[in-house]
Amino acid sequence: MLYHLLISFYPQVSVFNVTRYITFRTAAASMTALVISLVMGPWLIRRLRDFQIGQVIRQEGPESHRAKAGTPTMGGLLILAAALLPTLLWADLTNVYVWIAVVTTAAFGGIGFLDDYLKITRRSSGGLAARYKLGLQLLVGLIVGFVILWLSNQNPAVTRLIFPFFKQLIPDLGWWYVPFAAFFLAAWSNAVNLTDGLDGLAISTFAVAAAAFTALTYITGHRVFAEYLLLIRLSPAGELTIFCGALVGASLGFLWYNAHPAEIFMGDVGSLSLGGAIATVAILIKQELLLVIVGGVFVLEAASVVIQVVSFKSRGKRVFKMAPLHHHFELSGWEEPKVITRFLIVAIIFALFSLTTLKLR
Repeated sequence: MLYHLLISFYPQVSVFNVTRYITFRTAAASMTALVISLVMGPWLIRRLRDFQIGQVIRQEGPESHRAKAGTPTMGGLLILAAALLPTLLWADLTNVYVWIAVVTTAAFGGIGFLDDYLKITRRSSGGLAARYKLGLQLLVGLIVGFVILWLSNQNPAVTRLIFPFFKQLIPDLGWWYVPFAAFFLAAWSNAVNLTDGLDGLAISTFAVAAAAFTALTYITGHRVFAEYLLLIRLSPAGELTIFCGALVGASLGFLWYNAHPAEIFMGDVGSLSLGGAIATVAILIKQELLLVIVGGVFVLEAASVVIQVVSFKSRGKRVFKMAPLHHHFELSGWEEPKVITRFLIVAIIFALFSLTTLKLR
């Protein structure tokens, strides 16, 4: 909205010409998101305390987490406001890619909100039944998949998959892209959700992944860079750089209050929406498989849960002391801040490595 207003004054005020550049608007969106997070954070924490919206701790979780019970949760509302509002202010709202990202993120946030609401009202860690939660996630994913299929009428490349390291391997999934998108979005929203178990862990590692995708979206929309790196060039996808920049700013602002010891938790409204957001961007810029590397920490966390469940059901034995993986290291004697810091280091390594794969192609 602000972008359209300022650009309309460009003929009379030449300085507004700067708003035409994606790089400027990305920086503006990121700073706007950061300011919104920092300013609104204390107010939201107070309001959540007033309404007694506190975290319900799982009984089977680590004993050390019992003291966190009652910490204000549903802080993902702050993340959503801080990420979506700057996007609407600074992005080109005639761009369909922007609306796909915004609406999908809000939809996953809505699923998370319902889950958090049920947990709080029932005073239970159960929340929304798993089959209903997964069903809603898959429904949103199917809708996104059909939208992508519709976009393929204008650009057939949107249903293709780019494989890291292999420049000639770009298969077209066609109609199969619809179930793939549904699975992909549901998997990533749950992967981020599983990582959200320690103060600042999910939001800090997500900020790293979002920063990497800020660069990737810009490259995808840039003619010279996309051609040089042999990527599928999608000019409208460049506008998603602003969305990713807003996600980075919102994440850093939320981390200010979520850092150990956390004053607020994001809840499922935050983790599900963040997972849906990064997966949607990956789908729109055709870097679905690269996200597996960029978000390597989330993959490891989700994989540890799958391995633990399969091992216990098939052999009656646990591979890890507790899943997800961060709890295993907690029970192995690592202090919570050390687990968070080391996972963050690993996330940065994954992100840097993912960017090098572009040239290795």
